[in-house]
Amino acid sequence: MALDDRKGVWKSGKGKGRHTPKGRQLEDNAWDDVRNLLGDQPCRRDLLIEYLHLLQDTYGHLSAAHLRALAEELRISMAEVYEVATFYAHFDVVKEGETPPPALTIRVCDSLSCELAGAEALKSALESGLDAAEVRVLRAPCMGRCDTAPVLELGHHHIDHATPEKVNAAIAAGHTHADIPDYEDFAAYEALGGYASLKALREKGDWEQVQETVLDAGLRGLGGAGFPSGKKWGFVRANEGTRYLAVNGDEGEPGTFKDRYYLERTPHLFLEGMLIAAWAVEAETCFIYMRDEYPAVLHILAQEIAKLEEAGLVEKGYIDLRRGAGAYICGEESAMIESIEGKRGIPRHRPPYVAQVGIFNKPTLVHNIETLLWVARIVREGPEVLSSTEKNGRKGLRSYSISGRVQNPGVHLLPAGSTIMDLIEAAGGMLEGHTFKAYQPGGPSAGLLPASINDVPMDFDTLQPLGTFIGSAAVVILSDKDSARGAALNMLRFFEDESCGQCTPCRVGCEKAVKLMQADKWDQPLLEELCTAMGDASICGLGQAAPNPIRMTMKHFADEV
Repeated sequence: MALDDRKGVWKSGKGKGRHTPKGRQLEDNAWDDVRNLLGDQPCRRDLLIEYLHLLQDTYGHLSAAHLRALAEELRISMAEVYEVATFYAHFDVVKEGETPPPALTIRVCDSLSCELAGAEALKSALESGLDAAEVRVLRAPCMGRCDTAPVLELGHHHIDHATPEKVNAAIAAGHTHADIPDYEDFAAYEALGGYASLKALREKGDWEQVQETVLDAGLRGLGGAGFPSGKKWGFVRANEGTRYLAVNGDEGEPGTFKDRYYLERTPHLFLEGMLIAAWAVEAETCFIYMRDEYPAVLHILAQEIAKLEEAGLVEKGYIDLRRGAGAYICGEESAMIESIEGKRGIPRHRPPYVAQVGIFNKPTLVHNIETLLWVARIVREGPEVLSSTEKNGRKGLRSYSISGRVQNPGVHLLPAGSTIMDLIEAAGGMLEGHTFKAYQPGGPSAGLLPASINDVPMDFDTLQPLGTFIGSAAVVILSDKDSARGAALNMLRFFEDESCGQCTPCRVGCEKAVKLMQADKWDQPLLEELCTAMGDASICGLGQAAPNPIRMTMKHFADEV
């Protein structure tokens, strides 16, 4: 008998025959589910996270059978699908024999602003007052709504100034979807002259001249790094071949919400700025990476991008909107690029830098939402829109996200030379009965400064001599009723949760720091030794900056530790 005519037999290590290969078997019903869900969408590896979202949204979890079927459909290993699905906080992987999560999930924000506003008591009240079999209550990192703390998310519906009563009312009404705010749509924006600048540049514009205009305005990266924005264009444009643009909309730094604020009001100002930057570097595709905690923004962008396509301003698919899945680390540009490629958000070693080797190993221009919003305004109104404002020797304007113990938390557009006292005044002053004690100048990575340091301009380069920085201008105000060591512990718990785990100094260092900070009295020499190891040896900015809250608290609030 010929070998290929015989019936094959799978052999195990013990020599016993088996009828299937090892591992999870493909189930026809699950495969049909996945095929029906994907429809005629392309079977591309980089769309893995988008397809995981489809499954999660449809079934409320990711079953092992569906993950196996998705791996088969995409022609990749089950291990690749599983490692991605388990990396992101918003995916619920359910193995065989495990009970799926309840139909409703409540995520209670536990960032610093929400903790100050009573998030811990809110979470406890919900856990004791709701049926755990019907509603799951989880703690979650910052949702970008610090101005309305405490905040929670019921399904995809955010409840501001949350109370158990508001939650019960929303559950009874079945209100689990995002509320879409009123915003300036395509027709309204175009009627006021929107996209005229883009059209003129596409017709006879000089990209180098536009780059010089942006540099003259003094625009710097407003995601936190502060790199001169125009310089990036030349770096990317210098590379031959395919080039991409990636928009970092993963605004996950606790205390910041400026990008959401603008996108929920004037999305086309950002979109025009993005298309101008894409024109400047001749990008083949624009990728917008938007955090999953902003469902209203995702809806708005999807609607308005479709209108741009209908109007013929961009070809269909030129703007590729990608949805994050709950990973703060993806705010780091190389981790974001890994996520856009459908992988775990693991920061890359540098060099090479993303301007040379970015998405799909092609040169990639990366910009923040607010940066591109200013690009549109600078091209339309001239560099003076930024450079003409001067205060305390600093030029330009900054969008400060201000929250905490102030009367009117929110986004406040102020001169870049404003001091913390100017910011508090713009936010209506301190809450009644509260005295200014400390402030977080630029997210948890910046640590805490005492109220006595109150005359320094809140801008790039001015805070570095104090061992801190402005970052994305995520300002949280603390009062005499708050604990500096408690705030520092909140920040380190955040870093512990959000470390990607790739490097030992950050993964283990954050965990050990939290344990040491929970002691009645801090072991300061040991903490300083730990901070040095983390700062020197961590791969990316998360682990390098995580020690700042510890060091700043030991320096300025020694009586508490």
